[in-house]
Amino acid sequence: MQSFEIDKSDLLRIETALEGDDAELELVLKEYHASEIALLFEKLPQEAKERIINILPIDVASEVIAEMDEEHRPGELLINLHPEKRSEIVEELDYDDATDIISQLDEDEQTEILKDIDQEDADSIRALLKYDEDTAGGLMNSEIIKVNIGLDKKDALDEIIRQSEEMEEFYTIYVVDDANILQGILSIKSILTAKADAHVSDLVNTDFVYVKADLDQEEVAGLISQYNLTTIPVVDDNMKLLGRVTVDDIIDVMEQESTEDILKFSGVSEDEELSGNWKDAVKSRLPWLVINLGTAYLAASVIRHFDSTVALIAPIAAYMTIIAGMGGNAATQALAVTVRRISLNDLTDKQSYNAVLKEFLVGMLNGAANGVIVFFIAWFYDADPLLGLVLFLAMTGNLIVAGLTGASIPLILKRIGIDPAVASSIIITTFTDCAGFFLPLWFASKLLLPHLHH
Repeated sequence: MQSFEIDKSDLLRIETALEGDDAELELVLKEYHASEIALLFEKLPQEAKERIINILPIDVASEVIAEMDEEHRPGELLINLHPEKRSEIVEELDYDDATDIISQLDEDEQTEILKDIDQEDADSIRALLKYDEDTAGGLMNSEIIKVNIGLDKKDALDEIIRQSEEMEEFYTIYVVDDANILQGILSIKSILTAKADAHVSDLVNTDFVYVKADLDQEEVAGLISQYNLTTIPVVDDNMKLLGRVTVDDIIDVMEQESTEDILKFSGVSEDEELSGNWKDAVKSRLPWLVINLGTAYLAASVIRHFDSTVALIAPIAAYMTIIAGMGGNAATQALAVTVRRISLNDLTDKQSYNAVLKEFLVGMLNGAANGVIVFFIAWFYDADPLLGLVLFLAMTGNLIVAGLTGASIPLILKRIGIDPAVASSIIITTFTDCAGFFLPLWFASKLLLPHLHH
C-alpha cells in the first residue's frame, strides 16, 4: 500500500461532500482509511471535523482520533462531541491512546469525560494518567494477556481466550504469580504445541527484557530496537506487572524524538510546534538568537584585538571568514555524528576517548587538505606564499578545533546532565568562530608583519 499524501483533489472532494447531506458524505468517507482521514483533518475546520466524527462508525472514529497528531488537538475535538458519542469513542480506544488524548485536556474536562465512561475503563485511564507522558508508564497500555504460573495448559488456554475477547491484538502472554509479580513470558506457539499435561511453569521463559515505569521513552525505544522486540513489559519497583509498550508506540516515539533533536540542533525549542503561529516561533527562537549574538560579539572582539594586522594585511580579512565558515561546517559534522552515537549508546570512557581521537585525526587531515588548497590560492592569486603558509596553518588548526569541540562538547554536556542537542551548537560555533578569526590573525602577526617591516 502506498503512503497517502493530502492532495488538493482529495481535500476538494471532502469539502464538496461536506456541502451535501450526511448520506453523501458517508459514502465519500468510506473510500478513505482512518489514518488518511486524520491527515485530511489537518486542513479542515473544527465544525467539519466534528460532523465527520459524528457520521463515522465508532471503531473508525476512535481510530481517526487516535491517529491525529497531538498538535492538531484531538482532545479538543473529543471534548466538543456529544457525551454519549464521546464515551463510546473513549471506550473503543486502547487505554494508552485514550490516556494520551485525555491528558491534553484540563483537569475539569478530564473529569467530565471519565465520569461518563465504564468504571473499569475510567480506573485504567486514571492509573495511566499518573505517569509522565515521556516515560514507559506514559507509553504503556494496561490491556495485557496474563496467566498464572500455576495453571496447566487447558486452564491457561481458557484464560487466554477469555482475556483476548476484548483485545484487538496481542503479541505476548505474560506469566505472573498470585501477587501479580512478573515471572516471565510465554509464546503462543509454545503453549499451543505443548503436551496436554504441560503446565505454564514448564513453558515459561524466565530470560526476558522488561522496563520500569519511570524509564525514559527514548531508552525504552532503544531496548525494543536492540532486542528486536514487538512488545516489552512494564513493571513497578517490586516487579509487579503494570502493562506493556508495543512497537507501534515506539515508532511514534522515534519520530517525535527525531523531530525534537532536529529542532534542538537548530536552536529551536521543542515547545515550538511545526504548525504553530509566528508568536510561538519568535518566543521559542529569540532567546537562542540573543545568545548567538553575544557569542558573535566575542568573535568580533578577537578581530578588534588585531586591528593593526587587518589594516596592514587587507587580504587576511576575506580569508579568515572562509576559515571560520569551514570550521563551523566541520564542527557540525563532528557534532552530528557524536550526538547520534550518544543517542544510540551510553558511551564508555574508552569509547568517548576514541570518538574524540577520531574527530581530532579527521579534523587534522581535512584541515591539512583544505589548507593546501588555500595555500596555492594565496600564492597564485595574491602572489604571497607566506600568506599561503599562514592560511594553511590557520585552516589546519581551526579544523582540529572543530573536530575536538564537535566531539568533546556534547560528551561533556551529557556527562554533566545537560542535553547535548540543545547547547552544543552554540558553544561549538563560539569556539570555531573565535579560532577561525584568531588563528589567521595571530599567525599573520607573527609571520607576515615582521616580513612587512623589513
